[in-house]
Amino acid sequence: MNAVPRPQPPPAQGSRLAALNDWVDQVAALTKPDRIHWCDGSEAEYRDLVAGMLADGTLVELNQDTHPGCYLHRSDPQDVARVEHLTFVCTRERDDAGPNNHWMAPAQAHETIDRLFDGCMRGRTLYVVPYCMGPIDSPLARCGVEITDSPYVVANMRLMTRMGAAALARIEREGAQGKAFVRGLHSTGELDPDRRFIMHFPEELAIKSYGSGYGGNALLGKKCHALRIASWQARQEGWLAEHMLILGLEDPQGETHYIAAAFPSACGKTNLAMLIPPEGYRALGWKVWTVGDDICWMRPGTDGRLWAINPEAGYFGVAPGTSARTNPNALATIQRDTIYTNVAVTDDGQPWWEGLDDRVPALDWQGRPYDPANGPAAHPNSRFTVAAMQCPSWSPRAEDPQGVPISAIVFGGRRSSVMPLVFEARDWTHGVRVGAAMGSETTAAATGAVGVMRRDPMAMKPFCGYHFGDYFAHWLSFDRPGAKLPKIFHVNWFRKGDDGRFLWPGFGENMRVLEWMVARIRGTAAAVDSPIGLLPEAGAIVSPACSREDVERVLQVDAAGLPQEQTEIAQHLQGFRPRLPSPLV
Repeated sequence: MNAVPRPQPPPAQGSRLAALNDWVDQVAALTKPDRIHWCDGSEAEYRDLVAGMLADGTLVELNQDTHPGCYLHRSDPQDVARVEHLTFVCTRERDDAGPNNHWMAPAQAHETIDRLFDGCMRGRTLYVVPYCMGPIDSPLARCGVEITDSPYVVANMRLMTRMGAAALARIEREGAQGKAFVRGLHSTGELDPDRRFIMHFPEELAIKSYGSGYGGNALLGKKCHALRIASWQARQEGWLAEHMLILGLEDPQGETHYIAAAFPSACGKTNLAMLIPPEGYRALGWKVWTVGDDICWMRPGTDGRLWAINPEAGYFGVAPGTSARTNPNALATIQRDTIYTNVAVTDDGQPWWEGLDDRVPALDWQGRPYDPANGPAAHPNSRFTVAAMQCPSWSPRAEDPQGVPISAIVFGGRRSSVMPLVFEARDWTHGVRVGAAMGSETTAAATGAVGVMRRDPMAMKPFCGYHFGDYFAHWLSFDRPGAKLPKIFHVNWFRKGDDGRFLWPGFGENMRVLEWMVARIRGTAAAVDSPIGLLPEAGAIVSPACSREDVERVLQVDAAGLPQEQTEIAQHLQGFRPRLPSPLV
């Protein structure tokens, strides 16, 4: 690593970077690193980082014949998921954070976490990581700088963001215009769960994370910046920062409709974003293009439509369940130049996880000889980090500075009952209520019990940086004269029959639901009203992989369960009073 002893001269002279240089000096004085390295995002820098991590055991080299450029990281067994109970939003007024967030007063939060940062980088390198969320020249993009002592974080940020010299140059230009960058400070600390916090200061555009090296707790450009801080920025500036995939659906005539969809983590966002149409659709010329698999920033355009970018440059996807059957595009994407975290390994050094194939791994995610008595071979929340451009369905429009126009917004969760396969909201206000009432059965992406039903509005419960009542009001504010807003739909791929099996085959068959949505957008498909919204007419959706009886059942509203659902929704929304907007009361 070409790190240099502290103090290091700033990478550029002049007042435009004075704020950044001063901040780095302040952090260095607090954390006391042995060295400071300003990251440039180059290939040579990445190679040096990887070499250092291979030498100290942070990374394990995988089979370079089958998976060139691929490495495995094993995190601490107590550091494998988001830790929502240790994640705080620190606003001056407690009510601004809302009941949907854990709150701490900013002064107390800074004092609490700075005590942990004091001297924590002795013997380590302090990395300065400038990055851009979104295409580097996009007016919708926003910049940040993460300071970290983890080379693993640096390597992942290079894959997940536009990191390095170009981002630093944009920060320098915007500094001359008085625009602030998001400041993120991270240290792995001792990886002690009792000395772990993730603090957000939206009014200061700042993030501090200590004691974790895992994913969104450490890659501060992801959930911390792109959702919790950006959602606050978006409300101030009149746009939306959302936990949504973006896909482009191209029809046989060459017209592409862009769809944004919000699902809770590990509920199929990546699978839908990279969907491959069934063979019959492909023969007719249908295509699916992947713009993004997790985060969507949307802004009203001069034409009244919402235009969106994917602020990320890579995928941080869930490995278990990813296979040639469920998501062949994802599997193809991660065959090279990928960092895996907490997966198992075969005897010939290939990454492995449950659902991949029928092989038996040699080592589990903790590096132990595989023994089923120890639980799954790969951690249920094991991940892969990879550049988005490697995806076979990657859309060149992902780099369009102006973004893509959104025709439909889709909400959905993991529901075994009540919710039908698909329905359409009657209008924008109804659609906001549908999103606000979203529920899902929990998965392994967060700490806590799995399979528990919880309300997760717009899939933003862990990620909204302010009061949900204000957030819903912000959504409603987009319905104004001249607006050409997307239609809003709700889907549920996970409805089960009385025997516990899934009624809908999912995966590529979900294309049939997307086709119905496009027909509704065009006005070429009718719908039937129901107590919850507009349903497809009988026969509008059929699947050769699903019996007619199962299709009929999955498209029905569960009338028996609906009263209880409506009661729970009302109770859920009342929890945001008095800031709950009147249309949602």
